[in-house]
Amino acid sequence: MPWSPDEPYNELPPLPPGVDFETKAVLRQAIRARAALAALDQAAKRMQNPMVLVHSLSLLEAQASSEIENIVTTTDDLFRYAYDPSDSASAETKETLRYRAALFSGLEAIRSRPLSVSTAVEVCTNIHRREMGVRQLPGTFIGDPQTGKAVYTPPTGEALIRDKLDNWADFIHSAGEIDPLIVMAIAHYQLEAIHPFEDGNGRTGRIINVLQLVEAGLLSAPILYLSRFIIRNKDEYYRLLLAVTRDGAWEEWISFVLRGLYETATTTLRKIDRIHELQEAMRAEIKRHTTAGSNSDLLDVLLENPYARIGSVMERCAVSRPTATAWLNALVDNGTLADLKIGRDRLFINTSFMRILTRDDPPEAPAEQTQF
Repeated sequence: MPWSPDEPYNELPPLPPGVDFETKAVLRQAIRARAALAALDQAAKRMQNPMVLVHSLSLLEAQASSEIENIVTTTDDLFRYAYDPSDSASAETKETLRYRAALFSGLEAIRSRPLSVSTAVEVCTNIHRREMGVRQLPGTFIGDPQTGKAVYTPPTGEALIRDKLDNWADFIHSAGEIDPLIVMAIAHYQLEAIHPFEDGNGRTGRIINVLQLVEAGLLSAPILYLSRFIIRNKDEYYRLLLAVTRDGAWEEWISFVLRGLYETATTTLRKIDRIHELQEAMRAEIKRHTTAGSNSDLLDVLLENPYARIGSVMERCAVSRPTATAWLNALVDNGTLADLKIGRDRLFINTSFMRILTRDDPPEAPAEQTQF
């Protein structure tokens, strides 16, 4: 039966794909992307405090992945409430922070057991903070909810969905000699096509991407900010997903994902270089303008939490409130930090660090890259 956007795609083919997807062009891209990821992982390990990247990039990934689903929050709100959740945070901010929590819970899960269907269910459940089992009711489609015009209708029937999920998980762990980056790209399409949950499928799939890279030993921490690449290329992302369904265009889809991995890894490497320069500059400013001296804990707290509070410095540096306040005020006075008063709350913002994190400067595509 041919595929139709209006009919449940119960005939979604199992994995692996029945076409040649490991073309020479794809393999060249996979080698380049793996080299970039390896360089990124090593650079992060050499950082004096790798948690600077883990804390901040996981927040930005949560923000971007949520934005793809039209859940929009500001960077200010996200970092403001990241380490001090409050009832005054918007619903969108709270939902975005749940994404990061789901990412870290997924990482904890794969430390003790292989990535599985249960992992995906757990991730989606943590995103929503309510039990998210496999879809049981028909009627789900992807398209315009106002006109009812479908672009894609996923498989229906709980038993069928579970069978396809089992095949998805089996493929991830039995792909043999297929490059794990290619496996990730294929598995991402398949999970999106199965669309196993009532809501949160895209965000769950993007968390699973990171979990696969960590499980495969290609990253030691969740420092790949891939969702920003997807936002920049959102139309292409959805077009190529649909092209796999409609035309079996696996090579184009896999090449797109590999391009995203390469660009994101190389961009993050450049951020690490800038962060290292900033660390040294801030270390000098702290010595020059405060009595903290060689207390590296102050520098760490200002980088791990670029929207710091006086209490954060007190706790991390084991100093009194007057001492913490004096240090932070001195860094505001010399322009290292900016302060922001919100009601009774006072935040000390590491603006230079935030500019590095949020700067969007993807590298130019290599000359040999396949263009679409």
